[in-house]
Order: sequence, then C-alpha cells, then structure tokens
Amino acid sequence: MLHTAHPLAHATAQITAQAADTAAPAASTPQLVVAAVAGIAVIVALIVWLKLHPFLALVLGSGVLALVAGIGLTDTFSSFTAGLGSTVAGVGVLIALGAIIGKLLIDSGGADRIVDTILDRTPAARLPWAMALIAFVIGIPLFFEVGVVLLIPVVMIVARRVRTNPVLVGIPALAGLSALHGLVPPHPGPLLAIDALGANLGLTLGLGLLVAVPTVIVAGPLLAIPLTRWVRLAPPTTVLGVPDSGTDDAATGTGGTGGTGGTTGAGGTATAVAPAATLRKPSFGMSVLVVLLPVILMLARSVVEIAGAGETGYGTVLEFLGEPLVALLLTSLFALVAFGTGTGRTRQQLGDLVGSSFAPIAGILLIVGAGGGFKQTLVDSGVGEVIASGIADAGITPLLAGWLVAALIRIATGSATVATITAAGIMAPLAAGLDPTQAALLVLAIGAGSVFLSHVNDAGFWLVKEYFGMTVGQTFKTWSLMESVLSVVALLTVLLLGAVL
Repeated sequence: MLHTAHPLAHATAQITAQAADTAAPAASTPQLVVAAVAGIAVIVALIVWLKLHPFLALVLGSGVLALVAGIGLTDTFSSFTAGLGSTVAGVGVLIALGAIIGKLLIDSGGADRIVDTILDRTPAARLPWAMALIAFVIGIPLFFEVGVVLLIPVVMIVARRVRTNPVLVGIPALAGLSALHGLVPPHPGPLLAIDALGANLGLTLGLGLLVAVPTVIVAGPLLAIPLTRWVRLAPPTTVLGVPDSGTDDAATGTGGTGGTGGTTGAGGTATAVAPAATLRKPSFGMSVLVVLLPVILMLARSVVEIAGAGETGYGTVLEFLGEPLVALLLTSLFALVAFGTGTGRTRQQLGDLVGSSFAPIAGILLIVGAGGGFKQTLVDSGVGEVIASGIADAGITPLLAGWLVAALIRIATGSATVATITAAGIMAPLAAGLDPTQAALLVLAIGAGSVFLSHVNDAGFWLVKEYFGMTVGQTFKTWSLMESVLSVVALLTVLLLGAVL
C-alpha cells in the first residue's frame, strides 16, 4: 500500500476547510468546551455515583450538552433522536444478526465442538495457547459476557484436569475474548465507531484481526506465566461451585453437567442450554465455517475494493456478498440450516431460538442507539469540531488522541461501550480528513482505549472475580493488569501500522 501524508496534516486541512465552508457554531469556543465537559461529566456522574443505566445517562448528558452549547430549548433532543435513529438503523440490525448466530452456535453444541476438538489435540504444556485460540475463534460472533460464561467452565475443568493454577489457562481465554470485543466487528463497540467515523467495515475487520493476534499472544499466554507466580490459586475442585463429576478426559463447556453449554439471559445470569438427546451436534468444520463465513465475505469485499476490481463481474458479486448486512444475513440463514434443521430441530424450535436471542441484546441496542444520539449532538452543536481542532493544534496524532479519550472515559465509567461512543463522537471531525486506512486504525485505537484498566466500576471485573474465586486484590493483579497490557499492546500495534501503511 502506498505511503500517505501524515494523517494529522490531512485532519487539520479538513477541519479548516469545513470551518470555511460551514457557518460557525452559534456558541463561542469556550462555551462549547464547557458544554462538552458538562455533558461528559453528567454521564460519568450518573453512571458512577447514581448507578443510573447508561441509556438514561446518555440521554440526559446529551440534553445538558445541547443546552449549555446554546441549542434552543425546543430543539434540545432533535440531534439526539436523529442520531439514535441513524445509529440503530446502521448498527442495530448487524448486532441483532450477530446475536442470532451466537445463540445458534451455543445452543446447537457447535461452540462445544470447537472447544472439544482443539483441547483433545493439545498437549498439556500448550493449553494456555489452546485456550487463547478457542476464545479467538468463538469470540468473533459472541458478545463478551456470553463468551465468558461459556468458557469459564472450560477453564475450570482444564485447570482441574492438569492440576494447574486456573489463571494460567483463564487469562489467555479472557484476553482472546476482550481483544475481539474491543477491536473486531461485529461486536457493538467497533461497529459503533465504524459508523460514527465513516470507516470501511471490511478494512477495519482485517486490520482488527491483524492487531488482535499479537495483542492476544502478549496479553494472553505470555502474560499468564508471570501472573501465575503473583497470584497462586489452587487447582479448582468445583466448577462455579458445583462439584465436577465429569471425567478428566472430557474438557467441555459443561461445568460437569453433562454436555451443556452456557449462555446469558437478559439479566446476565448463566443458564444451561441442554440439547435434546435426539439432536445431533454439528461437526467441527461446520461450526468453524459458520463462525468465519461473515469474516471471509467482508474481507473478500475489502480485497476487491483495494484491488479496484469492483467493476468486474466477480467483483460486483463479492462486493454485494461482503456488504456487512448481507454477509451477516447470509450467515444467519446458513446457521439456521447448519445448526438447526441440520441437527434435527423443527422449524418451531428454530423460531423460538431466534426469538430468545433478542432479549439479551435489548439493553445493548438502547445503549448503542443513545450513544449515536450523543455523538450527533456533539457534531451538530459544533463541540466535536472545536475539540478536534484543539487536538490537531496540540500536535497529538489522532490515533493517540482517540486512545486517550477512550481510556479516560473507560476508567471513569467502567463501560467500554460508553467509552467508544464518547471517543468516536469527539474524534468524528478528525476522521473526515483521514484516508480509509487511517480511519480504520482510528477505530482500532479507540477500541484499544475502551478496554483499558477494568476496575471496580466495571461489571466484568466482578464477573471475573466471582468466577475465579479471587479477592479484589488478586483480581487487580490478574484481570485488571491483563486488560491494561492488552490495551497498550493494541495501541502500540496500531501506531506501528499507522506509521507503515
């Protein structure tokens, strides 16, 4: 790929051009800065101190930002509602289709098949690497919380089987899930940032996988070795508090309960899903194909676009098949056959499974939509342009600035999604001046910042603490440190790619 001029020069020129072509914001620059600070402060305070749901916090924060920025009282929420609608239209459908694929993967036993096959062929010494690979593969279509609930029983059974510290095999699995959650679509955070920044989804997906591989290696299997020395946990005798009655040579995601996977309901609690005895479990190859199919289609589209072959017959077909909505829709339909009728389920059972996949993502869709509304309020009020101009004038590269903003919001709120939403809204004017590769890398820099330093205000912190039976201090030394290392390594990798692409 040809080298381009420094992205900061592109961004500064674009902002200057926009300022010349459009009317100046109604409010002064100091007022707009105060508006941004006030809006973000309200969101942080409501989430951290009042424990308000992020959806309501984002709505109220958008209102405060609009009022302080001088937007008329009757138009306070006009930008918010417009942004919410466009975001749900652009991202919400993709999240829903991803939820269908993930639900079918778990309930059919396809996820178990992937886990079993990899673990059965892995020597004990390489189990940390195997757990990272498992998390990396099945983490592509699964939300982070679902992946955690699915893999924690596997971690405990593996640790019991080889009589080792569960941190040794648990940290690689958590690193794989977290990296996919922050860096790779169709996870909600990356999708939202791609939509807000106008980045190319296929290109971001390809670069996200490229960044995720070394990041998971460093923050997973390699980091797990010193962590096991700092936090010494005995090999587990139970799996999530339940005595493991399974045999030592059956490391499945069962928790010793006889071949069931795990998933999460709307309230975030683990529920067992046991296929009927008459149902057939899908093969390893079919399970992996369903997981990777949307990735293959979207990457093929990006290759066609980069090669300039979009006008050819095959290029037109690949561009259509690689459209994110088309790729995920085709994969969902394929999964209905492979994991549904292909395993012996009836049409009614499939309909019920699809319906049940939507309940857990209702809250996510509301948060994502509200984040789009907040982003649009930032843009329409002129706040985003002022902040972006300040970043450009300060000489901070967009990639580093995006990471810093996301990391600070993440530390303050504990929410990776809120951090991504806020950072994407602030960085949107800068992204307009970036070439497609740099825009995709900005998405990844924001995603890397959004997972930095998980601590006591993050639900994931307590989820890991309870599942591993650790103290708060031990959770800081393992989970929190792993998240910080993962975030920094991802940023460094993004900066390296930004310097050479």
